[in-house]
Amino acid sequence: MANPTRWATDTGPEHSQWYIDRFRKLAAEGADLAGEARLVDTLVAPGSRILDAGSGTGRVGAALAQRGHTVVGVDADPALVEAARADYPGPRWLVADLAELDLPTLGEPEPFDAAVLAGNVLAFVAAGTEPEVLRRLAGHLRPDGVLAVGFGTERGYPLTAFDADAVAAGLRLEHRFATWDLRPWRDDAPFAVSLLRRPTD
Repeated sequence: MANPTRWATDTGPEHSQWYIDRFRKLAAEGADLAGEARLVDTLVAPGSRILDAGSGTGRVGAALAQRGHTVVGVDADPALVEAARADYPGPRWLVADLAELDLPTLGEPEPFDAAVLAGNVLAFVAAGTEPEVLRRLAGHLRPDGVLAVGFGTERGYPLTAFDADAVAAGLRLEHRFATWDLRPWRDDAPFAVSLLRRPTD
């Protein structure tokens, strides 16, 4: 990776294992970990091809696979990818930096019907690479494909910058909500869920 992600530079050496343990505990307790997946599932046809970008421990991609979709998950942290492979066999989990994403070179040449960036992924990519991340993701979508992005509005990436970067990446904003369960957007919301589409023309 040309630039280390903020996940690597802004957290301690034990953070990845803490994160893995946290979500394994939540899953064992029966917590609802599929909210993002439920929304993405409504945006695509049955049996769609979906990219879980910044897949972490695999909870979102796994829930989408359980709904019958073909899922490829990508994360820059090898420990998280290893946990996803152990806990959720079925989807293909890959180690890659989203700012350098080139899935055809990793054996995934087909475009995706949708991609999802859950869990504040854009707050953890390397600083300044957000425009390239969005460009790379747009390039992996088929025409008319959708990208669902959620992140905190006070995590250092202003929505005005995100919107401009999305347009530059060739994406069109269709909807914005304050939560993954579609609470109405308001300007002072602490979280934004944006649904973007790659135009057909």
